[in-house]
Amino acid sequence: MTRYAFSVSVPGTHTATIERVTALLAAQGFGILTRIDVHEVFQKKLGLTRAPYTILGACNPGFANEALGVQPEIGILLPCNVVVEAVESGCRVHVTDPEPLFGLADLPALAHVMGEVRTRMQAVVQGLSAAT
Repeated sequence: MTRYAFSVSVPGTHTATIERVTALLAAQGFGILTRIDVHEVFQKKLGLTRAPYTILGACNPGFANEALGVQPEIGILLPCNVVVEAVESGCRVHVTDPEPLFGLADLPALAHVMGEVRTRMQAVVQGLSAAT
């Protein structure tokens, strides 16, 4: 774990882990807005081969709408990124901790949104941990 992410190691393939993460996010009210397969971009643009590494941009529209209503510029901190990284033993999943990001904005009006998003992101990590 870092100051800005919750992390968990899980067994399974990269594809299966992305499916599990996506389902757990959906159960918490988040959809995937973006998907960047970094390993494919690096192969295509740089000719580099690396293990599968995917960044998912997760968004809960209700929370995003509320945050943008308080301060439109907060969009620079959205969506919540989730990384699925293939490692030798399976995958490592890194889920954004919104607390340090929203802390940059220093907007007390968003404290409840940040708290709810944080709780839901922690539930995703717990769901991944429980399934291992």
